[in-house]
Amino acid sequence: MEGNDPDAEVLRAVGARLRRLRGRVGLTLDKLSEHTGISPSTLSRLETGRLQPALGQLLPLSRAYRVPIDELVDAPRVGDPRVHLHPVRRFGLTFVPLTQRAGGVQAYKVVYPPSRALPAPELRTHDGHEWFYVLTGTVRLVLGSEQDVLLHAGEAAEFDTRTPQWIGNPAERAVAEVIAIFGTQGERIHLHGG
Repeated sequence: MEGNDPDAEVLRAVGARLRRLRGRVGLTLDKLSEHTGISPSTLSRLETGRLQPALGQLLPLSRAYRVPIDELVDAPRVGDPRVHLHPVRRFGLTFVPLTQRAGGVQAYKVVYPPSRALPAPELRTHDGHEWFYVLTGTVRLVLGSEQDVLLHAGEAAEFDTRTPQWIGNPAERAVAEVIAIFGTQGERIHLHGG
């Protein structure tokens, strides 16, 4: 019975997801057609659900929207429930991504090496908000010219990243680890008690 078919439910939801993605990036059907090679009428039928997408259509759409195909169809996870994390090293730090979707709020575990491995504070800015929670060790947070604070394990901070900022590990021998959540501009991250 199609009404209870989970695959049919996933496929029915693809059209609305494609329409939202196109709206988010601000493309017309004609412009999207130029990027993908898919005719505007076919794109329209995909977005309204009158046509089920084929892999040959999802690949160019995935490239045009810069999202994985899984995000286009919001396919349910199958198989191995473990999350396979791929650490990235940048600016002398190790970032372990904890979220896998492109855009929106992103979460990372960040490992700060001892201070002898970090340069002196160099304040930076970017759009958005950041929230972090110190898991182990101590981190130093410099916000503008007014605030220079130490946060220890169990403490958290939140700030607008348009404020010049720097975060580092003041310890000479121990690493510091934090869970950091980055939100897009205007998006604040708050935890509310139950």
